[in-house]
Amino acid sequence: MKVVDKHGNFNLQKTVLKTSAALIISASYMQASGYKIPEQSLSGLALGAANVAAVNGADASYYNPANMVFLTNPESELEFVATYVNLPHMTYTDNNSSRNGNSKVERFAAPLFHFVIPKYYENWRLGFSMVVPGGLAKRWDTPYQAASAKKFSLKIIEANPTAAYKINDWASVGFGVRAVYTTGEVASDANGLGLPAKMNMKGDSFDFGYNLALSIRPTEELKLAATYRSKVNLILEGDADLAYAIYSYNGDASVNVPLPAVLDLAAAYTFFNTTTVEFVYERVYWSAYKGIDFDFPNESSNPATNYFGSPKDKNWRDSNTFRLGITHQATDNLKLMAGFTIDKTPAPKNTLAFELPDSNSKNYSAGFEYKINQDMSIGMAYLFSDKEKRDVKNNMPPLGLDGKFTDGGAHLVNMSFKYRF
Repeated sequence: MKVVDKHGNFNLQKTVLKTSAALIISASYMQASGYKIPEQSLSGLALGAANVAAVNGADASYYNPANMVFLTNPESELEFVATYVNLPHMTYTDNNSSRNGNSKVERFAAPLFHFVIPKYYENWRLGFSMVVPGGLAKRWDTPYQAASAKKFSLKIIEANPTAAYKINDWASVGFGVRAVYTTGEVASDANGLGLPAKMNMKGDSFDFGYNLALSIRPTEELKLAATYRSKVNLILEGDADLAYAIYSYNGDASVNVPLPAVLDLAAAYTFFNTTTVEFVYERVYWSAYKGIDFDFPNESSNPATNYFGSPKDKNWRDSNTFRLGITHQATDNLKLMAGFTIDKTPAPKNTLAFELPDSNSKNYSAGFEYKINQDMSIGMAYLFSDKEKRDVKNNMPPLGLDGKFTDGGAHLVNMSFKYRF
């Protein structure tokens, strides 16, 4: 294996550092693709997020604020949710068996909160949600993978105040502000390949966007909705510690990347006053993610930052998700829910790498809600995300991929407490 060219430069180290710069950006996109977490409430998880048109609880403040004015409860309503996420290991098998590896199993918890206040001036209603729309920790200890993706972790917290206005008895609009706080850490280490190339980066970002919603109810049984979440420019700033051959850098680093817009179109119909079926079509505008380019202030002459900050193409494409949810009121106190989702990946094969080896997935979910009394209810839901295996062959660093990714997926469980007052 040739690692030094005729000028004495370490080619593999160069590509390792360039690849590592991509990790923090790829992690930032977990909320809208890959290992995204759109399931932000009890019904959101149980229905696989197919609760846009018919959502009728405090979580309407997040999924469809226009529906807040149609809530039958005239008082305040809130929901506390605790979600547990388990990400099984992912396996990479290469045609060169020395490059095989498994990622580590990852676990994390996400507390969530939704709140809707009483009706305001008859036609207005306000809400607030605190959610974790994305989050991931992924580690590869095997040498080939660790050279570009030894570790990255991501935490995203979104505060989403919303408002709704009732136009008439069958139509309403909603809008809100997205305040998104992101922290991330990424590390790579090529020592396992006999190369003195190592890096660590930490950064955070506080950015804003908006969301819009429209609800139309032509009949008592039929509900239609459209929601839109704007693109948010994530301006990540932090510190980088780079080592490249005899060169090093320890200082500021930043990058500006788009978090893509998301459009949901939904329709729900209630049969026999007990069973509601909802279909949601989701479009994520991933074509905004064309590439990444890190900035290291006043360090343009440093070979380490030159290699690490070289622009890197990603060229993701817009993706589609199809959601189907069924809610059945089994008794006056017991509600049963189930969902099925087909989620298409936006990542093309020619830029697929270890930091986010994404693939198409099918999600299966179920849950229940039990009303303790008129003011309180509890519930539990579970979702399994089944990732398809993905064959890959490209020239991505450090030495390209020629194999397949298998296993992976996700298990999500949550418990909910709802209260009206």
